[in-house]
Amino acid sequence: MILDIFCEIQRAAPKWTREAERQLLLDTLEQAKLADALGYHCWWEVEHHGAQEFSMSSSPELILSFIAQNTERIRIGHAGVLSPFGINHPLKVAERAAFLDLISNGRLELGLARSSGSEWENFSVDGGITRPQTSELMRMLPRMWNETSFSWNSELIKIPEINVIPKPIQQPHPAMWLTGTSPDAFKMAGEHGVGGIATTMLWPIATIKGLVDVFRGAVDNCTDPAGALINNQFGCFTYVHCAPTKEEAIASLAGEAALWYVNSAPVIFRVPRPGLMEMVRAIHGSQPETDQSFRNQAVGFIEGDVDPDDPVPVIRMLNRQYLGMELDPEEVYEVLEPIDSVIIGDPDTCFEKMRKFAEAGVDRLLCLQQFGGLTQEQTMNSIKLVGEELLPRIEKVTADFSAPKA
Repeated sequence: MILDIFCEIQRAAPKWTREAERQLLLDTLEQAKLADALGYHCWWEVEHHGAQEFSMSSSPELILSFIAQNTERIRIGHAGVLSPFGINHPLKVAERAAFLDLISNGRLELGLARSSGSEWENFSVDGGITRPQTSELMRMLPRMWNETSFSWNSELIKIPEINVIPKPIQQPHPAMWLTGTSPDAFKMAGEHGVGGIATTMLWPIATIKGLVDVFRGAVDNCTDPAGALINNQFGCFTYVHCAPTKEEAIASLAGEAALWYVNSAPVIFRVPRPGLMEMVRAIHGSQPETDQSFRNQAVGFIEGDVDPDDPVPVIRMLNRQYLGMELDPEEVYEVLEPIDSVIIGDPDTCFEKMRKFAEAGVDRLLCLQQFGGLTQEQTMNSIKLVGEELLPRIEKVTADFSAPKA
């Protein structure tokens, strides 16, 4: 398994100013430069619009260009371009991606995202056509990157004959990925021969393993890949904060930062919070971890009371934070510690949780280390500790997995 970094350009702050925005961009560059020096494999940026302090990554190609020019080895990942044609026209996606590949000297990895909720509303996009548009975009990109005379004519889009320039350095083309949360998304990724990147929202590893299995079954039987290169890797983003000791990890309030991320997502993306809470309840409460039906349970769930004494511990913590109640950092840590996808703690604790991702078949662990209200100093210290102590150990685990058995 490879360790990457996943970045939202995020920082929860009581007062958001233009100077704070500028400083966060500069902080992000410093984080990327440190990650490059330590040997992380790839730096991933998201694309969000109108997400406030949850994500300032509204111009990912720009910040990635900046990072590419200030680093030497780390790969440049976009996870991912919002694929609806009403947000990003396919020609612009191809052109900007090729530009990034050129200026990074062949380090680009390109992910696509259907997005949802507010992203569609912000651009007046019909969510019902985003899946077929994403499929067509995956098939267009390799052709635009390689053909000197490209055209496309479908019910969704018509592009007259054009030579799309510039062309990327990588041959046959940069690796492509699809981000998602549902089994259908990873089935689609595998059938197109592109990598899958999962998002964790306090899901346990068993749930991630179910998505890995769906993806493996599809990509291993891919007979009609979108491009000339089949990317059979599965990536997963999760919260990571490593401190020298358990006590320092608790004092960092990284647990509260992870809760803030989950509580903020429904507000930013205009999806019903009760639906998300019921997904969490289904996994950590009454249903088996491997049961995927929780994804359908939440559909149409209406707003209800926010119970600060909810019987499910993680929902109780989320609800109390949502209501503005003071949380006990030790209690937050003890509630999140059993959730194996939340990697917060000392180096040994973090390593054991990372190892579970590797055992589940995850090829790329996208470590979100700047999240919630964590400061720049806390984030840099975590990036450094993971890079110096855990990267070598994870590399050894990967070598052990791939070594021939006696």
